[in-house]
Amino acid sequence: MTTAFEKTHGFARRDVTIANWRTAPYSRWSFQNLREMVPTAEIRASAEAPEEVATSSPLLDAAMDTGLAGKDSARAFLDHAHTDAFVCMKKGRIVAEHYAPHADVNARHIVFSISKSLTALVSAVLEAEGTIDSDRPVTDYMPEAKGSAWGDCSYRDVLDMRVSLDFEEAYLDRLGAFARYRRSTLWNPAEPDMPTETLTDFLLTLKKADRPHGGRFFYASPNSDMLGILIERASGRRYAELFSDLLWKPLGARNHALVSVDGAGTARSAGGVCVTARDLARVGQMLLDGGTADGRQVVPPAWVEDMKANGDPAAWAESGPTFLPNGRYRSKWYQSGEADGAFCAIGIHGQWLYVDPSTETVIVKLSSQPNPLDDELKQDNFAFFRSLSLVDA
Repeated sequence: MTTAFEKTHGFARRDVTIANWRTAPYSRWSFQNLREMVPTAEIRASAEAPEEVATSSPLLDAAMDTGLAGKDSARAFLDHAHTDAFVCMKKGRIVAEHYAPHADVNARHIVFSISKSLTALVSAVLEAEGTIDSDRPVTDYMPEAKGSAWGDCSYRDVLDMRVSLDFEEAYLDRLGAFARYRRSTLWNPAEPDMPTETLTDFLLTLKKADRPHGGRFFYASPNSDMLGILIERASGRRYAELFSDLLWKPLGARNHALVSVDGAGTARSAGGVCVTARDLARVGQMLLDGGTADGRQVVPPAWVEDMKANGDPAAWAESGPTFLPNGRYRSKWYQSGEADGAFCAIGIHGQWLYVDPSTETVIVKLSSQPNPLDDELKQDNFAFFRSLSLVDA
């Protein structure tokens, strides 16, 4: 007998394992149910207030040139791009919303590397409080990092991905350092005859590459897991508690969030945060509004302006970007470098938070894209967001 679960998802729950949860088709379910796959900590909102989907979104069905043959509306593009949840806000109100049949408005979806950008917002509040000084060396907050890649870099180097790190971000690696990294976070099954490491254990084994810190942009997720550990060390508080008290509650989030943790309870601050699409859109709107939400100052306005205006174009260009040719990277956020001032947070498997200040547009797209990195679809998504930002609604 076919169960309701199988009718919705096309497979049985027992088919989803720690070995395959990031692969299609299982990711359509697991990306919204991470707490059944790995240990998590709850990031509490002030009070949960489940939301209802907008009754209609005519913008999504209107004729639109998406640049793709046969995809002549926004909804057609979203289906093509493996979208689970989508929210578009203009001038502070939701004008379009879309959920796949297997998705839900109140489902907490893993946002992968958007977690990095959210962790940086928590760091921003701690900086404003004087708990953290971004110019200080990492070892001031974590002395045992001496001898690792972070032994002689600054906290700012960590924020801007300018740490000299001997590491390759190889998402499909099953045998090397990246596979060890995933196992240390409990995202991959343990391997026979392989050592058991915590996330912190693993990070402290990484060494500096043969170049100075503070040079070219070098994307490496371990930097952002280190950032989560540093904010815990500096504040003396757990990551989930900091996230809740400094960001999630002041933001007015309607659903509790989650973050995956390793065997020692260390948060996967580089990629393990799970939030609803609407709550993520609230983050974008807060940044669009100078760090405020519902009249409350959540993130310091000076930090927001620094994030939008700074970041070294030369460091970005030296990395040989295939995306955002005029871009910059500052405090875990991508700057488009275009006249519209658009900036964004991006995660593998098709996670996006896109903000266009020129049109007061915020777009969230959460997905179960089969390929973790799909450069062509990444370009298509960005072009779609830019086009949608220009549509009146």
